[in-house]
Amino acid sequence: MTNTQLPTRDAAVIVARDSHGLVALLTAPFPRHGGEYLFLPGGRQEGDETPQDCARRELREEAGITAETWRPLGSYAIVPGSTARLHLFEARDLTTGPQELASDEEGFKLMWWPMQDAIAAIDDGRFLLQGGPLALLLADRLSAPA
Repeated sequence: MTNTQLPTRDAAVIVARDSHGLVALLTAPFPRHGGEYLFLPGGRQEGDETPQDCARRELREEAGITAETWRPLGSYAIVPGSTARLHLFEARDLTTGPQELASDEEGFKLMWWPMQDAIAAIDDGRFLLQGGPLALLLADRLSAPA
């Protein structure tokens, strides 16, 4: 990977959990990778957005969800050669509405899964990108009784 291909903008990934503990998951076909995969709402920061502003926008656009309660789950390098960071959040106290998908996101389908089923999907290799599984595992661990 050359420096011109390294990510330059921070990104956010969100674990949105409803009042029943279900998690918002998206699915879409990824032909380059040979199939349909699961992923969490998220994406790159735009303009002067903070990581949480990016998370709020991406959750609203990709899943049609707004949240009242936000908890940071951590911030990680996207790749070692770049300063771009991946910011993980858990969102609760949700309100649902219509998705606001861009033309390249039109195949995104929203589903609600129990957390343990989402974690089982990690074990089954059903996620394409690494941020979603990490965010799910952190959110699950942080909500488990001590």
